[in-house]
Amino acid sequence: MLSLFDPILDNLCAEPLALGPHRCGLVSACDSGLVEVSGLSVPVGSLCRINHGPNRTLPAEVIGFRNGRSLMMVLGDTVLLRPGALVRAEGHPGMLPVGREFLGRSIDGEAMPIDDGGPIHTASEWPSGGIRSGALDRSPVCESFDTGVRSLNALATFGVGQRIGIMAGSGVGKSVLLNMITHGSSADVIVVGLIGERAREVSDFVSRHMHGPMRDRTVIVAVPADHAPNLRLRGAMLATSMAEHFRATGKKVLLIMDSLTRVAHAAREIGLLLGEPGAARGYPPSALAAITKLVERAGNSSASGGSITGIYTVLADGDNQDDPVVDTARSILDGHIVLSRDLAQRGQYPAVDIAASLSRVMNDIVTPEHQALARKFRAIVANFETNRDLVLMGAYRAGADPQLDQAIAMQDELVGFLSQDAGEAVALDQSIAELGALFDPGGGP
Repeated sequence: MLSLFDPILDNLCAEPLALGPHRCGLVSACDSGLVEVSGLSVPVGSLCRINHGPNRTLPAEVIGFRNGRSLMMVLGDTVLLRPGALVRAEGHPGMLPVGREFLGRSIDGEAMPIDDGGPIHTASEWPSGGIRSGALDRSPVCESFDTGVRSLNALATFGVGQRIGIMAGSGVGKSVLLNMITHGSSADVIVVGLIGERAREVSDFVSRHMHGPMRDRTVIVAVPADHAPNLRLRGAMLATSMAEHFRATGKKVLLIMDSLTRVAHAAREIGLLLGEPGAARGYPPSALAAITKLVERAGNSSASGGSITGIYTVLADGDNQDDPVVDTARSILDGHIVLSRDLAQRGQYPAVDIAASLSRVMNDIVTPEHQALARKFRAIVANFETNRDLVLMGAYRAGADPQLDQAIAMQDELVGFLSQDAGEAVALDQSIAELGALFDPGGGP
């Protein structure tokens, strides 16, 4: 039993003893969660504690300063907060806890456990904004990444170290596709950031993935939608910092962020609270810049040999593919997978719109024969979707378009290839073999 306290005692011995005075500030104003504190000069990003009752403290994060006062955003409810409350800084500014101790655990945006596994003790830290490296320090994507999803493996092949987005409206199947990729992937470490999602989805994800051998290589950072915006943004940075730490040790990391849109919403709330103008359909410039900085931290590392394969879900509000967040994500990511509501309503799952989806690194990591098969499949599917109404109305005359004739004849096989049960995993080699079997020399399935 006493051995359980050894890590805590080791950390206490390694920590330098601070004998200087602790400076405190006073709450001077509070408006919609934005707290002004006087007398406390701490860097942006620092965590503080506000004493607002007997043995009660309220966490807050510094998001700016104005007229000699620190601007903080509380990470909880401001009820019972009073003027003149004492505020003290804690922890190391700009640093987030990381380490192997978090494997198999579910934590919140403050790195506190939300499961029943007890406290987590680690001495490792990582900058919340990441360690910036030169553009040439990133090694190219040259190895295929097995997702376990047939349509993605064969027609939009992922690469190790690629950043790719899953874009769709609400209720089209983003979470189900993420579950399939998580189960079918072969990464050394899986870091999942559930940012701004429903608490029920967090519970379902933990119950599905945090058991068996998969648990020992998975970290879940969950900050539901009812939490403060700065805590949601901090959760996204914590998940990315955790992935960077494991990449620095040479691991192949799969980083899943669900969703990038909720991160942008959190950054928008903070930006508007600080007085920034909503330039792009209500999004201030800092909100779109926040997701760009977050995505750019993923990729391969030539120094350690590790990699971060980033998969980010992007919610297209109202199925609008021209939304500022969707457009920004599409421009910075190395590919995008579009889920179609029409395909989902027809009963095709995962509802991947192959014609609209793209992997920008696929041609660099697959064989020429695989490229030719994927192009042929895309062309046939796109031709059929373009003329679908004519075919259903009986207005198309057989023989007018040989490619469309082939698409009509193979429609059941094409839909069957794109469909896959949620609990089924299809390996990369098997996916390519099944794609080739569709187009044999006889031209039939």
